[in-house]
This record gives sequence, C-alpha cells and structure tokens, in this order.
Amino acid sequence: MTHSPETPEVPIRPHQVTAAEVVPGDLLALSPEDATRRRWHVVLHTRPASPEVITFVLRPPLGGVDHEEELRREQRVTVAGRRLDVAAVPLVSSPPLDGVEFRDGDRVVCLRAVDPQAEPVTRVRRWGAWHRDSGEAPEGGATDADVRRWAAEADRAGNVVRHEARPVREAEPAGVRRVVVTGLGAVSPLGVGTGELWRGLVEGRHGIRELTDEEFDGLPVRIAGTVPVDPAGLLPRQAARRMNRAAQFAVLAAREAWADAGYADGGTRESGLDPERVGVSLGAILGDASVLVGGDRKLREKGPRGVSPLTTPMTVPSQAASQVSLDLHITGEARTVTSACASGTEAIGQAVDRIRYGRVDVALAGGAEAVVTPAIMASFAAMRALAEGDPATGSPSRPFAKDRDGFVNAEGAGILVLESEEHARARGARVYCEAAGWGLSADAHHVAAPDPSGDGIALALRRAVRDAGGRVEDVVHVNAHATATVDGDLAEARALRGVLGRREVPVTALKGHLGHLQGAAGGVEAVAAVLTLHHGTVPPTVGCADVDDAVDLDLVRGAPRALPAAGDLVLSNSFGFGGHNAVLALRRLG
Repeated sequence: MTHSPETPEVPIRPHQVTAAEVVPGDLLALSPEDATRRRWHVVLHTRPASPEVITFVLRPPLGGVDHEEELRREQRVTVAGRRLDVAAVPLVSSPPLDGVEFRDGDRVVCLRAVDPQAEPVTRVRRWGAWHRDSGEAPEGGATDADVRRWAAEADRAGNVVRHEARPVREAEPAGVRRVVVTGLGAVSPLGVGTGELWRGLVEGRHGIRELTDEEFDGLPVRIAGTVPVDPAGLLPRQAARRMNRAAQFAVLAAREAWADAGYADGGTRESGLDPERVGVSLGAILGDASVLVGGDRKLREKGPRGVSPLTTPMTVPSQAASQVSLDLHITGEARTVTSACASGTEAIGQAVDRIRYGRVDVALAGGAEAVVTPAIMASFAAMRALAEGDPATGSPSRPFAKDRDGFVNAEGAGILVLESEEHARARGARVYCEAAGWGLSADAHHVAAPDPSGDGIALALRRAVRDAGGRVEDVVHVNAHATATVDGDLAEARALRGVLGRREVPVTALKGHLGHLQGAAGGVEAVAAVLTLHHGTVPPTVGCADVDDAVDLDLVRGAPRALPAAGDLVLSNSFGFGGHNAVLALRRLG
C-alpha cells in the first residue's frame, strides 16, 4: 500500500514509442489520455502473440492484479521515461467486503495503484459513516455501500482497497509498575535550588522576611516567606514576560529536577524521549494572584486599553504546568491539581498513578505558588490566621509550639522527576527512593477549620501506608504539615499518634524554615522528604522552643538527627482548607 523502496524517485516524462520498443519494467500508458490521467502500468513481461502482435502482461505500479493487453508492434504507446524493478511490485487483490459487518473505529485504506506517486487515503468509520483521517465534520462522509463498491471495483479500476477492523480486546487487569524518584528541583524562601534548601534546613535557618514594598504599607501583618531572588532574572527575558511568578518558579525548579535526573538541557527531544510518554502534574491554589489584581487596577486607572492581553493566560492556576510543558516540550499531559494546601502532594500522587498504570513513563510533579500579595495577606490577617513577629529574632512560624499563633504566608516551587523503575534502570539513572504510595481523604467538617478529632487525617495516613504495600511499623519518619495554627497542629498530632501508636517516630515540620507555601508546600516538602531519605538525616523543626503539652510526638528539634535504620517508609503530609488531606509515602531503597 506504499511506494516500493525500489521505485526510482525520478520525474515522469511521458513520450511516445512503438509497442515493439517497450521492455519489461517500463511504465506504460495505453493512450495519451491515460498518461494525462496518471493511469500507468508496469510491464511485467512480453511475449509474441503473432508476427505482428505482442502480448503485454501489466500490473499497477503500486501493486494490484495483472491483466493482459495485445498491441500491434507498430502501435504508438506512451512510456514514462523511468523503469521499475518488476520483482518489487506486489501482486495484491482487494478482497470483497459484501459480507463484512462494519463497526465504528474500523479503517479502510484506498490507494490509486495505477498512479506511481499516489498516497494512500485512510478513512475511519465514525458516527456510522467513513471520514478521512485528517478529520471531516460528523455530517457527510462515505457510506458503507460506497466502501463495498470501492472494493468490488478496485481490481478493475487499478486501485487497492484494504479493510482494517477495529481490534477487539478482552479486558485484562492492568499491570502496576514501581515508581521511583530520579530528580529534584526547588525554589524556596531559603534560595534557588535544592542545595540551598537542604543546607538551610539542616542548619536550622529560616527564609521569612519583612515585606518592605510600598504596596504592603498599612497591612496588619507584613512578614512572609519570599524567594530572595527575582526568578525573572534567571530566565530569558522574552519567556519570563509571558509567565506569572508562580510559573517562573515552576520552570526553574523543573529545569533543575530535569538536569538532576540526568536528562539533557532543552527537554524531551534533546534527551531522546518520546514527548508523548512524559507528563506534568503540578499543584496550585491560585498560582499568581497578583496578575488578576494588577489587571483590575490597570482597568480602573487606564481603561480597557491598559489591560495586557496576557492577563488572562497568566492568571489561570494551570499556567505553571503549561509553561513547564512548553519549556521542556512535554506533550503527554500537563495537569493542574487544586485542592487547597494539599494540592502539591495530591499532584505528586496523581503522577505516581499515571506512571504505575502505564499512561506515561516519566512525570514532573509537585507544586508552585506565588500568593504573597497585599489582598491575600489582608484576607489571611482578617481570618486571624497569620503569625506575627520579628524575623530577625527567629522564625515567626512556630509549628507545634505552645506559643504558636498562626502560619506565615510564603511562595516557591518544588518538583520531583518520577519514572517507572524499569525506565530509570534501563538508562542507568541515579534513583533517590521509591514513590511508593499515597492517600487521600476529606474531613467534611468545616470550610476552613480542620476536624479536631484528626479522623480524616488519620484515614489519609493509613491509606498512604496501605497503598505503599507497607505497615505502620515500617514508618521511619514523618514530614508533618504543621502550619503552626492552633487547631491544625493538634488535629495532625492526634492523627499521627492514633495511627503510629506508641512508637517513637521522629517527626519534623518545615514551615518554621519556609513559611507556608500553600499549593507548593507539598512539592517542596516532598523534595525535603526525599533528601531526608537520601542523606539519612532528619532536619530539625525551627521555631518550636517549647512544645505544646498536647502534642505527644517525637519532634526533632535543635539539631538534625540520624534517620533510624529500622523501617523504610517516610510520610510527607499536606492538609488544606475545606478538609483536603493528602499523604505521600516514600520508601528507602536498600
């Protein structure tokens, strides 16, 4: 159904000769009209029928059935000025389709075999009619009767018609693949890169700062965990102008994770990957709230002409995922998960499943957020949810502490490169750990406050351990969500004690270092949890000088602690407004 590889790619130059001059391999048109209509045949062989007549055995040049023609020796015929290898022209016949029952999804391929330069035309049966693969509207299209007629007339007309039935597949259980972490990237209040993040965590430093810009004047709370570097300055200027701040964080973290996984700069094509087998899964609550606020301000100050056409595409929470897919040429999928502060962890969990069940082989997963804006800060302050304090005297975010008084709003991005284990091993990748499982639940309790019983959190914890194929006894460390809110910390502590029992499992909370990165918290904290497994070191909890008496946990404070040798699971927790609970389970590889 395709051109023979032996067919010479030379122009067809019709010219007339006598039948006696024709030799096997010539492309022959029986009349000038046939040559004009591009109706040619290959001369397979000739034999004398009489002293004055020659019998020609002919076949369409792209394959078909043979027929014979008798021509007088002096009769003028048209040849194409090129010859074919006779042995390379297939002998094929179009089967009758009268008794075939067509179904939507069937394909029929039609080739005008008498034209050496013809291309196959494929039609697919949809909505009961046959439409070209290039896409015709549902109305119109060829009928079943048309297709049967084409097949019946094909041999006589010098065409080839093939019917390809839609394959019938029996349902089979999907195989579950093991998923591993091969790359890490982070942009956080501690700096750009996982190196800056890890050093800040183990050294007990924090990245919470006073907001000195004029736009924050008059706010009751003016501290936040802000990235100390302008991300736009680390990206090409034209590209940065089309990204919101959260997308800039995401692209920087994704590039670091991509390189850390051993892939080539530039993306999938430069790395020799099929872009359709790679995906992106990022969590975000708002992405970058400042773009919409800024657009509204320009509308009021300058009118409609003052609003940039980029306002809408830069406002949507999915911009970070789309920009990562653009930057690395990832076409498999680019999904965005929005489930309040659990968004980043849930996005990682969804990517784990996409790889487990064969939808993609590689995924960049995590979260990105940039919501340190006056309106968001004022809203959180009105809820009495924000901590106050002087960052110069220590972290104002005090998870699990007696004197905790709220969270610190923050920004950044954290991204993991996840792969199926066989994909990673086949390319000789360095593997940090296994992304072993995850769990979700919902409190169904309140629009903002957590269920004080911790039952919803406990359900997500148990589901993550079970999904990882482990037992509670396997848990060696917990990276707590612990935002330093009074009710949230207690609910999580109750859930952890209820699930872990009386075992002393070291727990750390990183929001004293970072503040609360909202939809990006799960991504950055997952990066930290992977590094905890990799280095065998648990970072300390910053800001908790005096633990709340009701928090009955083995909280790591003051200095890093060696990760216990017994057990192999690390849990990374994220819980959000509205009762969203997500837990990621990571397994140390022996």
